[in-house]
Amino acid sequence: MQLGLVGLGKMGANMRERLRAADHQVVGYDRNREVSDVDDLRALVQALAHPRVVWVMVPSGAATRAVVDELTDLLEDGDLLIDGGNSRWTDDAVHAAQLGERGIGFLDCGVSGGVWGKDNGYGLMVGGDPAQVELAMEIFDALRPPGPREEGFVHAGAVGAGHYAKMVHNGIEYGLMQAYAEGYELLAAKDIVTDVHGAFKAWTRGTVVRSWLLDLLVKALEEDPGLEQISGWTQDSGEGRWTVEEAIANAVPMPVIASALFARFASRQEDSPAMKAVSALRAQFGGHPTKAAQAPEAGPSSGTGSTG
Repeated sequence: MQLGLVGLGKMGANMRERLRAADHQVVGYDRNREVSDVDDLRALVQALAHPRVVWVMVPSGAATRAVVDELTDLLEDGDLLIDGGNSRWTDDAVHAAQLGERGIGFLDCGVSGGVWGKDNGYGLMVGGDPAQVELAMEIFDALRPPGPREEGFVHAGAVGAGHYAKMVHNGIEYGLMQAYAEGYELLAAKDIVTDVHGAFKAWTRGTVVRSWLLDLLVKALEEDPGLEQISGWTQDSGEGRWTVEEAIANAVPMPVIASALFARFASRQEDSPAMKAVSALRAQFGGHPTKAAQAPEAGPSSGTGSTG
């Protein structure tokens, strides 16, 4: 079938290749003219036969809203728009209502698989009307991993359910990664363990902690055994925060996921004010020694004041 695909970054470009390999006709648009099939969104819409299916794969927030706004004016009654980016689930009802006024369908689709999805397939979590899900099922089947549909695809519920499921998926991912990371640090700290990489690799078959994330950590250790080429500074893309916010709103205890999120915040502090306070308190009540702060290096960045 035909598909319009908006956004040809790492994920979108790979999805286009996977769909074309499955003999679907994909018309892609990206602001980068070197990878785009058409010059603009109007040309993309004109290249598709009615009823059109357009998949949006751009950054969440303002970028997605801008694309949805433009497509609302270009698409027609009976067409379908799928938001496959990492949008916040609360945005989905807004987009569905906006498009619905023009008779345009809307589905939200959480997509997991990263840069490996082109070859392995993508885990898909969809929210929306069952008839509209069925309209795009050939596309979903081409993108998901081979095997039983229910092992790589779920129609999770009404509009918003797909992105909500993906949000929780990513929150769980935070906790899993943090557990592996803490295990790595402990193994690396113990002098009797001389093959940390080997220990992790031994866990990849037959153990209860085996997973694709573990496989990826083993691969990272093979490429950089001491992880010396990367910084511990870790970004968060938003889903972990949203998951913790939802846990609070629904009174669901999530200590593991919350702790993993806060660990990412801690990774960005070169000199933690909180740990300074802990050190000061230990010195006050127990006379424990403290370590003097290093003087700032001379240069433009240190000459106009102090952040405390």
